[in-house]
Amino acid sequence: MKLNILENADRMGYEAALESAELLRKIIGEQGRARIVLSTGASQFEFLRHFIKQDIEWNKVEMFHLDEYIALSEQHPASFRKYLKERFLQHVGVENYWLINGEGDVQATIGQLNEEIGKAPIDLALIGIGENAHIAFNDPPANFEVGDPYIVVDLNDACKNQQVGEGWFASPEDVPQQAITMTVKQILRSRHIISCVPHKAKAKAIGLAINNDVDRNVPATILKTHASWTLYLDRESSQEIYVWPETAQ
Repeated sequence: MKLNILENADRMGYEAALESAELLRKIIGEQGRARIVLSTGASQFEFLRHFIKQDIEWNKVEMFHLDEYIALSEQHPASFRKYLKERFLQHVGVENYWLINGEGDVQATIGQLNEEIGKAPIDLALIGIGENAHIAFNDPPANFEVGDPYIVVDLNDACKNQQVGEGWFASPEDVPQQAITMTVKQILRSRHIISCVPHKAKAKAIGLAINNDVDRNVPATILKTHASWTLYLDRESSQEIYVWPETAQ
């Protein structure tokens, strides 16, 4: 892994956006197109604000969506489809994208997503880390073995509390019980992974992920096994790291 710690969340988002753009331009130059995965949530605000300003041939980028609640309207403030349309898609020229619809026939949706994402490798996955150290909605204890790209999962209490704490829902009871999520194995199939994880609320999760060996009870630890994982933090989110990788900057 490569670890970068910046002074604040805005600088973190800027530097991560620059690296992501450089990587995508290289990939597009080599193969004529690029496939990406985007995550959502409050931790991605700064990154996306800078990412959409980058000089990228967006019409050559295909986007996949990391996760979405089941039975939540797109009009709800917490809808990740709504989030990505407002914060990403309406600002760039991405023409080919796959948003997860958690309403209607969930199994048909998963079947289509699994078929489409299986057509070629993901070149760059932008993967956040939750306060309970989940990646996507793979809450602890995460399933590291399931091979399907997308599955239905139950959301645990810590995950629900984070969504409330970030202001997406009024109470844990309002958070949907289940979600469609990209699996751990599918995330790890990506050629490159970049994670932006700012803010003090994420410090404990980052400490657990970096300081410990791979553990399904700390799902983000699995990212350390990936050959090309870059982690971007700010000063606040890095406060509980005590095992420093040689690549730390």
